[in-house]
Order: sequence, then C-alpha cells, then structure tokens
Amino acid sequence: MTLKEISDLAHEIDRDLRAIRETIRRPLEVEFARGHLTGPQQSAMAAIVHAVDGMSLKELSAHLGLAHSTTSGIVDRLEERGLVMRKQDDKDGRFTRITASTEVRRFVVETMPKLSIHPLVDALRSANRSERALITQGLKTLRALLERQTKRSHADRDTAS
Repeated sequence: MTLKEISDLAHEIDRDLRAIRETIRRPLEVEFARGHLTGPQQSAMAAIVHAVDGMSLKELSAHLGLAHSTTSGIVDRLEERGLVMRKQDDKDGRFTRITASTEVRRFVVETMPKLSIHPLVDALRSANRSERALITQGLKTLRALLERQTKRSHADRDTAS
C-alpha cells in the first residue's frame, strides 16, 4: 500500500471509531438531555460524583476553573433540584462538603453503565459467532499495533534524549 492509501485507511478507521463512540454514547446523552443540565452543571456533577467524600466549594471551583461565585451559583441550582447536598465537613465544622444525592449516585453506579454498554450489547447480540470473532480479533489487532507503536515512539524519544 502507498502512504496515501494507508493515510486514507487511517482516516476511514478514525471516522468509523468516532461513529461507533457516538452511537454507543447516544442513549447516555439522551438521558443527560432529559436532566436539562447545562455543560458547567454536568461538569460539576461529574466532579462531585467522582469525589469519594464530596468536595468543598473551593475544590470544586478550582477543578472547574470557575470563579467561586459562579461555582456557588451552579451548586445552588443543583441543590435546589435535589441533585447535590451540602453537609458540614466531619473534620472541620467550619466548612461544608458538596456531595451527590443518593439518586444521583445510584444513577451513576447502576444506570450509566447499562446505558453506556447497551447499544454495544444489542449489536453483538445480533451478530453471529463469526462476526463477533472478526470484531474481537480486529479490535485486538488494532490495539496491539497502536500499543506497539506507542512503545516504539517512547523508546525512540528516550534514545534521542
């Protein structure tokens, strides 16, 4: 294959992978849209949910890269909707921690994984055994090639240093 043909193939694979990611994420995006959350609210929710003990307003503000007052407004609106709660910090009562509600945590732990994997499960269920084997082998091969190339690139950089 010529370099142009390989480049064209790489672009085709990239388009296909992008379309696959979008298709897999679509049910989750629809569910997020139902929640009517703004982008900053979604970012705040993601940070809060992944923080084991919640976050202080200062930590959340720094994480989001937003002003304290802007972050406070976001949290106020999320709290009004029952999505987050402010509770007194166990270690220092002068501070509050922002935590996700039980409903939100349940959604993240139980529903999100199902929504994220559902389109893929359905597609694989409709495939026959040889199609599933081809998909699996092709993806494993592509991943191995990419990982090998990454290792080679790192080795080349280390040698050049």
